[in-house]
Amino acid sequence: MENTRTRAPSRVFIARLIGTSVFDPLGDAVGKVRDVVVLLEARGNPRAVGLVTEVASRRRVFLPLSRVTAIEPGAVITTGLMNIRRFHQRNVETLVVGELLDRVVTLRDGSGTVTVRDVAIEQDQSMDWTVTRLFVQRGSSGPLGLRRGESLTVRPEEVAGLAGSAAQQEATALLATMEDLKPADLADALRDLPQASQSRVVAELSDERLADALEELGDEAAVAMLSSLDAARAADVLDAMQPDDAADLVAQLPQPKATELLSLMEPEEARDVRRLMAYDDYTAGGLMTTEPIILPPRPRWQPSSLRRARRRSPRRWRRSPSCAARPWSPRRQAPGSGTHPAGAAGKAPEDGGLRAGHPRGLRPRPGLHRHSHASPGHLQPDRPARG
Repeated sequence: MENTRTRAPSRVFIARLIGTSVFDPLGDAVGKVRDVVVLLEARGNPRAVGLVTEVASRRRVFLPLSRVTAIEPGAVITTGLMNIRRFHQRNVETLVVGELLDRVVTLRDGSGTVTVRDVAIEQDQSMDWTVTRLFVQRGSSGPLGLRRGESLTVRPEEVAGLAGSAAQQEATALLATMEDLKPADLADALRDLPQASQSRVVAELSDERLADALEELGDEAAVAMLSSLDAARAADVLDAMQPDDAADLVAQLPQPKATELLSLMEPEEARDVRRLMAYDDYTAGGLMTTEPIILPPRPRWQPSSLRRARRRSPRRWRRSPSCAARPWSPRRQAPGSGTHPAGAAGKAPEDGGLRAGHPRGLRPRPGLHRHSHASPGHLQPDRPARG
């Protein structure tokens, strides 16, 4: 006789699900899982309603669990239908990674408080996904607090405070998911977080890591994030940013706030920022930087010099896939060419050698290569005409 009993549904732990690839029915990857959306209900277990999936161009969209046909190790299979509208969290929705993990809850048996480390969901007979288990951990013990606390698995109804305030949650789990993200991806992740979770993560990020993310954010989001920091921390982050990006950001702040931050910055960094703020937007001075990269002269320019410069200062090259390096030499121009700053061959420039296209006051030295992060063909000094 055939056994018609249904197999018990598999248990899926959310922390292990994060980063799993999402596939359509044909086996093509369409994105990766970044979070799970649950509804914390007054009665009954919390109900999982969808996955926050990151698709092409780092856009995060909502994928209902009703369109998920299978969740297997290393793969989430969907029906192929996906709304690519950017995900916006509603008031009744809770993000597991963004809001539940690392939340401190109280055991109803009176044995104390524990920290939520993972959440498990299961599919019931009505094909709905519900939260059935919480993997929790007690606080550290021992004379120095070095002994890890006991870990245990409990049901959601055995704890109180699961829907508690954001102050009960740490940023450990969120930071773990963002550890290997590139600056542009980190900026997108921070932008999509709820305000409370975003503040916790920003407080834990290093100054250099936060500076990289601010350089990738839009002006409005970057100004809001910088304004949420205390003045001393904000000044340290500005010190770690590229001078041109820091100048753009400070220029968007109210004048009293900008003056305060500039006074708290390192004198050398503040001087560069003030110097760049003197130029209008979308001018050569407003787009270039005070930190060019100088390469020694070579009979034939070699990419190895550029690679060595990238290794020595990787942050300066991060945003410029079309880095341009152009040699310049003080050769005399053909008469009447008009491309020399002086306008005629053999005549010294009146500005003492300051070339057009160098609004920062940075004059390339003869025989050296000047680098700018501007794209090729833009804001580059003219080549002398061949005579």
